[in-house]
Amino acid sequence: MSWIRKGELTLIERLSANILKAGPMPKHVAFIMDGNRRYARKLHVERQQGHTQGFDKLAETLRWCLNLEIREVTVYAFSIENFKRAKDEVDGLMELARQKFSRLLDEQEDLEKHGVCIRVLGDLTLLPLDIQKLIAQAVLATKNHNKCFLNVCFAYTSRHEITNAVKEAAWGVEQGLIKPCDVSEFLLDECLYTSNSPDPDLLIRTSGEVRLSDFLLWQTTYSCLVFQSILWPEYSFWNLCEAILQYQLNHHALQKARDLHAEARVLQQLEADRCCAAELLQQTGLGKPLDPQLRQQAVQKYTAEREGRVHSFLTALQEKRDRFFTDLNKGFVASAKA
Repeated sequence: MSWIRKGELTLIERLSANILKAGPMPKHVAFIMDGNRRYARKLHVERQQGHTQGFDKLAETLRWCLNLEIREVTVYAFSIENFKRAKDEVDGLMELARQKFSRLLDEQEDLEKHGVCIRVLGDLTLLPLDIQKLIAQAVLATKNHNKCFLNVCFAYTSRHEITNAVKEAAWGVEQGLIKPCDVSEFLLDECLYTSNSPDPDLLIRTSGEVRLSDFLLWQTTYSCLVFQSILWPEYSFWNLCEAILQYQLNHHALQKARDLHAEARVLQQLEADRCCAAELLQQTGLGKPLDPQLRQQAVQKYTAEREGRVHSFLTALQEKRDRFFTDLNKGFVASAKA
């Protein structure tokens, strides 16, 4: 099965899609694709077949999203917690990953046609080396595509991601790229695996479970959360439409909450800059007697310097992440030649 299933919507699906698109549409949808194992039990087949059917459903769902002009999709493909499952199931999931990322490399022409950029988010060092190399090749092969984005969270949990973001900020301080006082909500946001993506507008979980299971905890604070009872391999176009309708009904309140948070974050950063600038003035003996206009100039100067440091740090961080994939890809090419 291809990563994106070919085919058009039926007439009634197209009509329904056009009606939905008359309202506010989510630009980024995240899926917790739950229910593969229960689906296998329901059909009295092997668990691996349930996982395979789940991937096939992802391919179909991506086609629906493209037709609905949803340009970014993030999926919870494999949690770090899944490593605790039975060895045969984990091995089966790793083999499925090998097959699907190998297939992706065979479909580069199709992915280029649709402009699909594949990103794999998670602690890839936890995966077998051959899968790391396949992922690296897939990511590098599609990194310049920009029409739509598929983020595959693999060897991922949100707490692991947030912990890693803190470590990245600490690395920046150790390298002298930023100062401890530069660490803020904005900076940590940019240190997350998802730094190149907007937060999801809509998060959908199937199978009837009503928890996030450590998925995108930071990013979904102001997202519409929809929990559906359908098992993932049985997911339909109409289930997706129902979730989008829930998003539309709550869009105004969600957008208002996002706007208020964005304003509060700007004010919070401004206040932090004022405090840091005042502290520097006191250290240089230019504290209280200073003219208000000169104080404002000091704040502006500090803000510009902080933004410069943060920009340099984020550039270095992106280069470090890019090197991880390029080094893996070099190893892949070298082993292929051998």
